[in-house]
Formats: sequence, structure tokens, C-alpha cells
Amino acid sequence: MKASEVSSTATHPRSSRDTCGTPRPEGFRLEGPSQRPDPRTHAYRPDIADITLAGVLFAPHYARAETCRCVADAASLRARPSRDAPAISQLVHGEGFALIDKAGGWAWGRCLHDDYVGYLRADALGPMQMPTHRVTASLALVFANPDIKAPVLKALAIGAQVAGKEEDGYLRIDEGYIHRRHVAGLDALEADPVAVAERLLGAPYRWGGRGSDGVDCSGLVQRALELAGIAAPRDSDMQRDQLGEALPEDATLRRGDLIFFPGHVGFMLDEARLLHANAYWMTTMIEPLADVVERLKPTHAQPITARKRIV
Repeated sequence: MKASEVSSTATHPRSSRDTCGTPRPEGFRLEGPSQRPDPRTHAYRPDIADITLAGVLFAPHYARAETCRCVADAASLRARPSRDAPAISQLVHGEGFALIDKAGGWAWGRCLHDDYVGYLRADALGPMQMPTHRVTASLALVFANPDIKAPVLKALAIGAQVAGKEEDGYLRIDEGYIHRRHVAGLDALEADPVAVAERLLGAPYRWGGRGSDGVDCSGLVQRALELAGIAAPRDSDMQRDQLGEALPEDATLRRGDLIFFPGHVGFMLDEARLLHANAYWMTTMIEPLADVVERLKPTHAQPITARKRIV
């Protein structure tokens, strides 16, 4: 099933309703040149493309995305519609997804927070109430009752979005109760993204991860900046090219500066230490920046590719 599909040669409008309750669009005719933008953040395949790309590239069919949310605790975004395909990113509970195509139990589209494109299990998506709060702790327990001694029903990762009402020191959601200290309103912003990253110290390194059950280097940076109200792209090369202002090599580093390496990124904790999720140690940790540079020298002539400051 292609969500809200329209043909590039369609002349007759069509409309119906999608599985998440969004009306389908009318017909559309393509005009203009065809180009090939970055497929990581532009949803197109040989058979179909996001209708927002009409006029940018040619496709036999276009579809207007249907807005859904992740109803699973977390779901891996994959490069192909297969459980064996590499995980390229992750959605946690409540995060939005623009569904473009659905077939064989897989949904294809883009994550709403960064436009990253991939496949999710279709049963991980569905309609949800508009979130009111976000999990700010590394992991938030959901209790059966508003009592820390009550049975724990599940746990939600940092960044998870929920709809609820505050009651007696807890946030009451459909699934149970979350302690008020583990969540904040969606409009509440962290003052220090590095402090957010510190909450994930010890989290295992997980390729494509963005939560406390595992995180990769750029996922850690993206999540920490997100909670501070700073939108960041998904991959380290995108972050290098799009975030902050470049620093000269002799600049004194400070907390929050981003250091980029070949295929890697981390936060400076202070002038000398780097906080990063890394595959060498398979964890999120703090270590001297000089140690990281020395480790990379045998295989990289230029271990540090950029120093950036968020201003």
C-alpha cells in the first residue's frame, strides 16, 4: 500500500483516508527538472517519492506523507525492509514519522525531527494523542500506580514523548504513571546539552541508537542538542557541515564544543576532555581528547577534521 499515492501523470483528483486518519491528497502533475538530492534526508525510490520532491526530481508516483507516531517503546529505522538490514537510526516512543509507503509489514518514510529516511516495522507506528511532555531522564519507569513501590510496567528512553496530566508528583499517561522528575513539558529546554549527554554516560554503543538502551556518536549529539532546543541532523558529516561556527586549530576549547573526526563526533566536557559514544570502548564515556587523537594517528593523517562551536 502506497500512502496517499498520486501519479506524476495523474490528471484526475483522488482522495480517501489513510490508516492514521489523514485525508489523502488530490492528483498532481510534475513539471520541472529532475535532480538527485541526498537520499538520507529526501524520500525517493525508483518507484515512488515524497510529493514534497515534485519539481525537484522525477518519479513515476508521488505520495503525500501520513503523519504517525512511534507507539512502540523504541523502533529501529533500517536501511531496507528486513530485520537483518543495518539499523541507521531509531525512533523512541511518541516521536513522529512521515509514512509514505507501507507493504509487507514495513513502513517507509522519514522521521519528522530530522527527515532521516528509512524503514520501520509498520506495527511500531500508529495514531497518538498530541504529546505534552518529554522524558528527560536517561530512563523513565512507568509505574502501575503513583507510587515508587508500585509494579513497573515499562521503561521509556530519554527523548520519548507522552501525553499526560500531572497528578500528585507524577505524570499520568494511558499506560501508567511517570515520576514528575523524569519528564518535562515539551516547551521546557535544557540549559546545557553536555549535561544531557552526561546522563547517558555508560550507555552502550549502538549503531543507529538514540536512547538509553544504546546510542551512537551522532545520536548522542543529536539527542543532547534536541533537549536544549537545537535541531541537529542525524549523521556526523551532516552535523560537521551544518552545526555551529568553525574554530581555528589554536582556539582554546570549552564545554559544549563539538570535535569531529573521520566518521565520528563528540562533545568537549571541558578544555581537555571529550564526552562521546564510541565503538572503540563500546560505551559512552569521557576520556582525554589527546588520547583519542593519538589512537587515530596511525590510520588518519588528520585525526581532527573540524572544531565547531554552537552559538
